[in-house]
Amino acid sequence: MREYDSILRKKEMEMEEWIEKQYEMNYERLRLEGGHAFSPEVKRTGFLQIIMYYRKMREVAENVTETEVKLTLPEQTSPKGNKFTIEGVVDIIRENNSTTMYDIKTHDADYVNANKEDYIDKLNVYAHIWQNLRNEKLDGTAIIATQLPGTLKNAIDTDDEAKLNREMQKWNPVIPIPFSQEQVEDTIQKFACVVDKIESRDFEPPSVQQLKERIKGTKEKFATRVCRNCDARFSCNPYKKYAQGSNTDEVENTTNTNAFVTPPPTNIDDLI
Repeated sequence: MREYDSILRKKEMEMEEWIEKQYEMNYERLRLEGGHAFSPEVKRTGFLQIIMYYRKMREVAENVTETEVKLTLPEQTSPKGNKFTIEGVVDIIRENNSTTMYDIKTHDADYVNANKEDYIDKLNVYAHIWQNLRNEKLDGTAIIATQLPGTLKNAIDTDDEAKLNREMQKWNPVIPIPFSQEQVEDTIQKFACVVDKIESRDFEPPSVQQLKERIKGTKEKFATRVCRNCDARFSCNPYKKYAQGSNTDEVENTTNTNAFVTPPPTNIDDLI
């Protein structure tokens, strides 16, 4: 038994070494293509998400029967006559005569659970494409939220194996999302309205009040979670008004000319 465990652990270590090499290669490619580098902490966070996801979800990862499946709903028309196509990428697992569709997000599970409506619409369309356009069976849809909980991050940093194991047991990154065929048309219309706004150049920003509101499932304000990742924030009047009335811990220094230089990206979606 000990010999079997030793062999298993060796294989796991080899796989994690391979994952790290692939991560570094992907990072270097993206850095050269985009001309941006992540900060060491952001880069480390991305790698930890992948490794912890592999350790927690290895069985799911190994049972994926179709990965990065491209789903397309073409030739849609908006109320104003604009043509558009809806596309998405998902993973599919077929097991024991059951088919589940997974959409992997670098979001935290608490946020996903508190904001399921943000994910239901998209998965409804994906399920519609899968079942009706591709004529495939589907039994369930789910989000896999790869962002690590704060308690798990702390356990990693303390290098306490017992604490790490406890936090890994508590972490549940899979959030089932119900899908409904009846809501598909409404969802497509929502997409269509967004297309019309884009084509009409109607880019009305959220109000200052909305920027101050807490986002469900988080302790962060809209301005902190959303605006600070938006390259257009320094030309956005609501954000500038918000920044003028907030302390320096919440926003960047808008009077510093360096603040107008685009910072290194903090989104790690492309690395995962």
